[in-house]
Amino acid sequence: MDVNAAVAAASALAGLLTGVIAVLAFRWSEREQARPTRNGPRPDSGTAVLPPGVDTVLSVLRSSAVVLDEGDTVVKASSAAYALGLVRGGRLAVDQMLQMARETRRDGEIRQVELDLPRRGAGRGEGLAVSARVAPLGSRLVLLLVEDLTEARRIEAVRRDFVANVSHELKTPVGALSLLSEAVMDAADDPEAVNRFAGRMQIEATRLTSLVQEIIDLSRVQDDVALVDAEPVAVDDLVGEAVDRCRHQAAAKQITMATGTTPDLFLWGNRGQLAAALGNLVENAVNYSPARTRVGIAGRRVPGAGPGGGDLVEISVTDQGIGISEKDRDRIFERFYRVDPARSRATGGTGLGLSIVKHVAASHGGEVTVWSAEGQGSTFTLRLPETGIARDRALAPGTDPDNEDAEDADAADEPSDDQLFQTLPEHIPAPEVLP
Repeated sequence: MDVNAAVAAASALAGLLTGVIAVLAFRWSEREQARPTRNGPRPDSGTAVLPPGVDTVLSVLRSSAVVLDEGDTVVKASSAAYALGLVRGGRLAVDQMLQMARETRRDGEIRQVELDLPRRGAGRGEGLAVSARVAPLGSRLVLLLVEDLTEARRIEAVRRDFVANVSHELKTPVGALSLLSEAVMDAADDPEAVNRFAGRMQIEATRLTSLVQEIIDLSRVQDDVALVDAEPVAVDDLVGEAVDRCRHQAAAKQITMATGTTPDLFLWGNRGQLAAALGNLVENAVNYSPARTRVGIAGRRVPGAGPGGGDLVEISVTDQGIGISEKDRDRIFERFYRVDPARSRATGGTGLGLSIVKHVAASHGGEVTVWSAEGQGSTFTLRLPETGIARDRALAPGTDPDNEDAEDADAADEPSDDQLFQTLPEHIPAPEVLP
């Protein structure tokens, strides 16, 4: 009896343990099934799962990436895809790409196409140029890679227009030189005609030389890269060089050139580029001004207006010329663009001067702006960061930076902006009142 009781008790205990183990195993199985995997939902849950490593690869791609499941639902999309407006509300928003994805899912073939897409909030003609490539990803998913070609298309268009314009501009003086040389040969027995044709040949040769030089200058500054060989450049020296460059043309048209700059203004940059930029502005002011008018060049410091609160230097060139219409103002800094082509050819302009000015200003961390009204003249203003050399010179040995009396005396000797612009001729608007 005791043995039978012991066996019965052991059997009961074994049954109890088996039941407990079964319950624990069942609960553990339920917990494992409910636990999310590292890559997302389990394959048997009805939602597609990215293969291992795909998420990491997509995150480092430069192209916009979108992964679609068999129901055209977006499983994964990069931030760039959302920025381009490809994905909205969890769905692919571009019908052409969606159709490509369905065809690729059906036959497994890789497809690629270039599309022009409208851009949200953009005006007419301002769209996105993209290249879309669709490929199967496993048996259930489709991968869409989209590359933005808008900037590349723009650069290609600029390059194409530049080559076409250069070819056209070079043909004009070269063709003129060819015709003039034939005329000289035919008039070999007429010294007066030879002299006249030779003078014309010199004009065309000068124009050709200027065009080639400006193309070289533009190629050097158009990348807007940081300066390599920079030095402190005095604004007074730049203004003096610009005036000397145009003194002959101004005298021939009886144009008065007036200058006025705040003392001790220095820029940090490439002296040759800065001189070329300011020289182009002054030369344009002289060439497009009627005879017996005035051209003013003024420089001043704008405290705390630069990046990080630093000072800016403004150099303004004001003329009393024909002015620029509102529709032309936005395009005058384009390569080879001329407000009046006939007048530009008469003055020998190449159409590259203002483009060079724009790129020089950008490479020096500044900008160039224009104010103009038809019949009232124009004012071009270069705004560039000021170098710290002016302060260094003010604190040179022999001066006491803590001497407030000395500072007050220096401030009293320095003319105010109002006094400075009073030195300019009449009817030339001061830069500070311009919009």
